[in-house]
Amino acid sequence: MEIKPVNFSRRHLLQGAVSAASVAVLPAVSAAEEEKPKIRPLSGKNLKMKDVLNRAREMMIPRCYVCPECNGRGPCLGQWPGLGGTGANRSFQANYDALAAIRLNGRVVHGVTNPDTTFNFFGQKLSMPVLAGPTGGTTYNMGGHLTEAEFVEAICGGCTAAGTLGAIADGIGDPLPVFEERVQKLKSLGYKAICGLKPRLQKDIIERMKIAANAGIVAFTIDLDSAGRAANATKGQTVEPKTPKQLKELVKASPLPLIFKGIMTVDEAKACVNAGAAGIVVSNHGGRTLADAPGTAEVLPEIADALGGKVMILVDGCVKRGTDVEKYLALGANGCLVGRHFVRGAHGALADGVELMANTIRRELRTAMVLTGAATLKDINRSRIRRKTPPPLAFSPQ
Repeated sequence: MEIKPVNFSRRHLLQGAVSAASVAVLPAVSAAEEEKPKIRPLSGKNLKMKDVLNRAREMMIPRCYVCPECNGRGPCLGQWPGLGGTGANRSFQANYDALAAIRLNGRVVHGVTNPDTTFNFFGQKLSMPVLAGPTGGTTYNMGGHLTEAEFVEAICGGCTAAGTLGAIADGIGDPLPVFEERVQKLKSLGYKAICGLKPRLQKDIIERMKIAANAGIVAFTIDLDSAGRAANATKGQTVEPKTPKQLKELVKASPLPLIFKGIMTVDEAKACVNAGAAGIVVSNHGGRTLADAPGTAEVLPEIADALGGKVMILVDGCVKRGTDVEKYLALGANGCLVGRHFVRGAHGALADGVELMANTIRRELRTAMVLTGAATLKDINRSRIRRKTPPPLAFSPQ
């Protein structure tokens, strides 16, 4: 099918922004979205990134506009369900801006020509320190053009082909059978992945851990920051903040390494370590929970310094390029999670689209390491970066 060009004129985007703002919260699935889509993802190993993104755009509008630069300033403003952020998208924008403010120090007087990007994730040797972030809700967040099984196969198959780990998720609005469907699909495919859980009641989390433990799961994450949805409708399902005692209970109950996600302060990072967590994810949930939160690149260095390498530190927030990965590693992370961009790859060309995006990130990371003189991931430290300094104030003569 012919891929139609999309109008990215200023007027077109502004009209989209007004449209998105006028429906602050979209219905779970529109009547049109419930119909069998006429457009399907592309396939093939010789795909061009622009074609994958164009097809993803056709598949996902209005849930995601697949803007040329995903910075929280497009038509997705405040769009949830969907892939926008909460409120005025300022937390989403903070992720982008904080990362963009980090600059890489170019170095070309060295002997690094073949950098090693491999990463050990709880005994799994990965091709790079980049994994899929757990994402769910193919109907209410992505438009319903892919089934749950298709989405799991696309994310996990594409990541596996690229030498890293995909992810399955426990969507906040999903009943237990939907979660079980994802788990069974992963198990039938034979892929390894991480599994993201919501901060439900203790018994409900533990039940999901038991269901997923033998399905190829390498580690669990729990989106502690999804507790903010406790104040909103969650279709009769309970999510809640967790006390330090509850964190310890979950660590003890988990049959696999347990990583607490949504950590944005030093004190809570230490609380997770004290509870026995295998790791944390520095994350503001892509700007989708707490409005006006700082960007993850702002808080990551102080958290990494405070933990001193005691546990694995992952981070997310606008990871799209290999240079983004190097920046986050230089700030103190061990690895990165990719959410929105892999979702787009899945909708553009299923596993082939995700594989293309993952391999592109790895290739860009290798180039960045060569041009900053880093032979291994351990060589990526703060000597490789600097923060953008604001220009001096200009005063007009009086």
